[in-house]
Amino acid sequence: MSNKIKMIVGLGNPGGEYEQTRHNAGFWFLDELAWQWKVSFKEEKKFFGEVARANLPDGDVWLLKPMTFMNRSGQSVTALAQFYKIKPEEILVVHDELDIPCGRIKFKLGGGNGGHNGLKDIQARLGTPDYYRLRLGIDHPGDRNLVVAYVLNKPSAEHRQQIDEAIAKSLKAMPKIMAGEWEEATRFLHSK
Repeated sequence: MSNKIKMIVGLGNPGGEYEQTRHNAGFWFLDELAWQWKVSFKEEKKFFGEVARANLPDGDVWLLKPMTFMNRSGQSVTALAQFYKIKPEEILVVHDELDIPCGRIKFKLGGGNGGHNGLKDIQARLGTPDYYRLRLGIDHPGDRNLVVAYVLNKPSAEHRQQIDEAIAKSLKAMPKIMAGEWEEATRFLHSK
């Protein structure tokens, strides 16, 4: 029996100065999903983030935007997961990904963190890399010394449109993901 997703985490940084930066692609995705599912976020101090609960036909799904800053995302994820007894393989983390061209998407279970500080912290705190990831491509600046400035800056209008299109495509795959139809979801998301 495959696990159902019970928690969807969008990674980003809190605060107006980060709102439009590439590193907040996970927040952008969750805001769109919350709008589609007609749920609203509210700040939950005990979960170190903004939380929304969606009552779906198969049960409740928690949406979480950690407000801990990226490199402490795991604090928020584990607080909510432990409270609601959600297993790592029932968690989907949506995040920006440097190693994927802008506008492309990858979906997978487990794997490395690719140097992504949010994923590093989540993995360390969950004690396993075995959670689902929806990786939204943001391109790489070409030099690793430029990465921090790159992810903490606003994408060009063209790149923002490509990221928004990737988010829209990802939202179309959510029914398959929520139904546990992993292969169909992956095929759809990885197609050009």
